[in-house]
Amino acid sequence: MPKKIENRQKQWEARTLKPALDAFPERKAEFSTGSWLPVNRVEVPESLSEDAYVEKLGFPGEYPFTRGVQPTMYRGRLWTMRQYAGFGTAEESNARYQYLLEQGQTGLSVAFDLPTQIGYDSDDSHSIGEVGKVGVAIDTLSDMEILFDGIPLDKVSTSMTINAPAAVLLAFYIAVGEKQGVARERLRGTIQNDILKEYIARGTYIFPPQPSLRLITHIFEYCAREVPLWNTISISGYHIREAGSTAAQEVAFTLADGIAYVKAALDAGMDVDLFAGRLSFFFNAHNDLLEEVAKFRAARRIWAKIMRDRFGARNAKSMMLRFHTQTGGSTLTAQQPDNNIVRVTLQTLAAVFGGTQSLHTNSRDEALGLPTEEAVRVALRTQQIVAHESGVTHTVDPLAGSYYVEALTDRIEEKVMEYLVKIEELGGMVEAIEKGFVQKEIQDSAYRYQREIEKRERILVGVNQYKVDAEPPREILKVNPKLREVQMKKLAGVRAQRSQTEVENALDALEKGARNPGVNLMPLILDAARAYGSLGEICGVLRRVFGEYRETVVL
Repeated sequence: MPKKIENRQKQWEARTLKPALDAFPERKAEFSTGSWLPVNRVEVPESLSEDAYVEKLGFPGEYPFTRGVQPTMYRGRLWTMRQYAGFGTAEESNARYQYLLEQGQTGLSVAFDLPTQIGYDSDDSHSIGEVGKVGVAIDTLSDMEILFDGIPLDKVSTSMTINAPAAVLLAFYIAVGEKQGVARERLRGTIQNDILKEYIARGTYIFPPQPSLRLITHIFEYCAREVPLWNTISISGYHIREAGSTAAQEVAFTLADGIAYVKAALDAGMDVDLFAGRLSFFFNAHNDLLEEVAKFRAARRIWAKIMRDRFGARNAKSMMLRFHTQTGGSTLTAQQPDNNIVRVTLQTLAAVFGGTQSLHTNSRDEALGLPTEEAVRVALRTQQIVAHESGVTHTVDPLAGSYYVEALTDRIEEKVMEYLVKIEELGGMVEAIEKGFVQKEIQDSAYRYQREIEKRERILVGVNQYKVDAEPPREILKVNPKLREVQMKKLAGVRAQRSQTEVENALDALEKGARNPGVNLMPLILDAARAYGSLGEICGVLRRVFGEYRETVVL
């Protein structure tokens, strides 16, 4: 081993590894392969430019975090197994959460229905045909109380995939914690809160970019003071990839979104080290195993450089790119759905080799409808088998040093940096979105991918090759078509029992606050939530003040 690397390893063991082991002992005294060969904690190259190794790779838990954000990674603690779930009523979703926790899931991840995602109550005319379809319907604090009934919020970590009305759903969650007697400083979880990717790829936006960024920075400020364990944003490349981007585009556009959020917070007067440690990311895992691993490693290295060199972060946690992964929904096929189990296994390995902090594995039947309990169990078991039977968790960054993986990591970094420079030349990410640049890049990639499938230059097993004639699966979960009526009755009941004066006072205060740029809106939204103001009522106030976004058409 080169002398400089040997010395750095000794320093790492003393200043980074030992405190981590003292706080979080490893799961076993010794790790080995299935044939009882010993597995070292970290492998380092026997021959490599010493300066290059230190600059580009380093050691786990240290800048530039290429090899992971924790010194021991999965030797100390496995990733959070956080299955994304939610459908129908709060009662039905609560039952699914209870089931998943019984099966060994270690964190909750809430899917909301489309009306909730765009700030409408179930009784709004915009909600017809969509209530409870792609997630759970949440109209008021009452629904949130039911959703987490019997689930102690001081014992679980909860992720909520909600963006435009993120502040409202976070307020509902904090209020549920209060009713359970859980202090807000003990709440743990993540709120997606990533509006820029909605303009790019997903479409569940409400307000224009600037007031949306204002709400996001208000959440940063409020949680830094009041909910310190909460991850205030999950900057999402997942939906960018689902829209058709390449791996490099996924990283580039996600990090560009992150840069925009950091700039917005700094412009609001926040210190970077006050909020940056609670930023988190959300990436996709696709089928090209080694490319995905390189993608995750490159993303960590680039973000560390950006935070240190561009934004002057001093705290190591401010430079860490911590991320959740979901296996690729767009890779699932309705044809031969059992093949999806194999795809998800490959994607699980990519996420684990890449050093994810939490993971959702898609179910085999999700190309057909909402997943059944059996399919969800198989998806969760996939994670558990990889965690406990594969041996890949025994060493940190096991693919480091592979000539291919390291070269691919460098190539992805180079391509990402080209995009980041181009976006800055356009004036930043908000301007790049408004000019349609990002959308056009993704559309071009999606078109090229689809053309390759149609021309059979890219093989999809069971779709354009290796096809069989088979009956479609019979066990498909379907939402009750009368669910909207059920939800409307619940909402009417809440409105009949609450203090209307208290609600009106809270909404009036919120409107006045929204018209004053210097007022943080989170406490006012929380007051309205506690009074059982509905999601639609709260978002309606903000719509009046902020207006609504109209999409840029890109051809």
